[in-house]
Amino acid sequence: MAPEHTFLLDKARNFCAYQERSIFDVKAKLISWKVSEKIISEIILQLEKEDFINEERFTFAYATGKLRNNRWGRNKISYALRQKQLPELTIQIALNSLDEEEYINTLKAVLSSKKIDDNDEFRRNNKLVKFAQQKGFQPELAWKVLKGEI
Repeated sequence: MAPEHTFLLDKARNFCAYQERSIFDVKAKLISWKVSEKIISEIILQLEKEDFINEERFTFAYATGKLRNNRWGRNKISYALRQKQLPELTIQIALNSLDEEEYINTLKAVLSSKKIDDNDEFRRNNKLVKFAQQKGFQPELAWKVLKGEI
């Protein structure tokens, strides 16, 4: 690798060392630095070889982080991961690895955090389920939690 590329590789290493990144994120950053496609490919290969980029590790970290910090459900996490052009199998493995108890507790917290003024219980629950859906949770699961089945 040419000396001017070493500088870019070091910058990319620092970018990846700060937090987990996907190939998509790194590629976008390199493009913003006006790097050519050929050099982008070389840098990404080198970063993968040095384990600065690991798509599986990124996917697990991303899914867990979005559940814990943003209180997102599986649907929203899945959509966001697809936007990053990650393999479907990797996404499914990461979503299935989320702790079910933590997932349900997060859904319960999301539902209890929302205050809806409506005297009609069915309408109120319907609005709560819609809210849970916006956060990426499955509507069937939200209904089960509201009915006290979970």
